[in-house]
Amino acid sequence: MTPMLFGPASRQLFGLFHAPERDGKLAVLICMPLGQEAVRGHRLFRVLSDRLARAGVAVLRFDYHGSGDSPGEDTDGDLEGWRRDVCTAHEELRRRTGARRIIWLGARLGATLAVMAAKSGRCDPARLILWDPIVDGARYLETLRAGHVDALERSFCVPDPAWRRQLARDPDAFTGEIFGFGVSPLMRDQMRALAPATLQLTALHETVVLADAEDQAAQQWAAQETARHMPVRASAFAHPLIWTSDPHPNNAMVPTEALQRLLAAIHE
Repeated sequence: MTPMLFGPASRQLFGLFHAPERDGKLAVLICMPLGQEAVRGHRLFRVLSDRLARAGVAVLRFDYHGSGDSPGEDTDGDLEGWRRDVCTAHEELRRRTGARRIIWLGARLGATLAVMAAKSGRCDPARLILWDPIVDGARYLETLRAGHVDALERSFCVPDPAWRRQLARDPDAFTGEIFGFGVSPLMRDQMRALAPATLQLTALHETVVLADAEDQAAQQWAAQETARHMPVRASAFAHPLIWTSDPHPNNAMVPTEALQRLLAAIHE
C-alpha cells in the first residue's frame, strides 16, 4: 500500500494505492462515503483493497478535497467539486495501471458522486458498482439530522429537550455540523437537490446497484433507469453494517457477507 498526493497543485488529493501482487486486467477506484459513514467503512474498504490486490487487482482509495487526509477544510467540500475529484482519481489510477479496465465502486454518497462523474463524460469507467446509493438527498439529510441529535442525546447524561424542538421546527438545524463533520450551506443545498431525475445513468457504463430491498428510493430509481433502457441491474443486498454507528458486539467492523458480495460483484 503506497500513500501519495496527486492531482493539480491547486487541489491535491490524498490517496492509497494498493499495487496488484500479480498480473491482472482489472483496477478498482473506490469512491468512499462521506463523514461518519467514511469512518465506519474505512476498515472494510482497507480489507477489501488488500484482498483485491492479492488477486491481481490494482486499487486506489482516496479522500475528496476537504475530507479525510486531503488538503482543505470540511466546509470546503461540495458535490460538484467532489465529482471532479472522482475523475482526477480515475486518471491517476489509469496513469499507474495503464490499460487495465477500471471499475468504480461507490458507497452511499460516494456512489452518488460516481454516477455524477460518469455522467459528466470526463472519464470512462468500465463498470459502476453502487452500494446503498443516495438518490433522495432531502430524505438522507433528514436522516443525518435525526441521527446527529440521537448521538448528542446518547453522549450527555442529561440530554437537552430543546434539541428535539429545534430539530422539528427548523429544517436547517443540525446541518452545519453532522456527526462531528462540518457541512457548508452550499453542500446542504446540493444534497437536498439530489433526486432520481438529477441522477440519470448513461448507456456507456454497465451499472450494478446493491441496495436493501426495503430501500425504496434506490430500488425505484434502478427500476426507472431500467425502464429507460439503461444497462443497470439491481440486486437486493441486506447487510448488518450500520453506516453511522460505531462498531459494537452486534455490528461487525468488517461484515463477511458485505466483503464477499463486493468481491463477487467486482470479479463477475
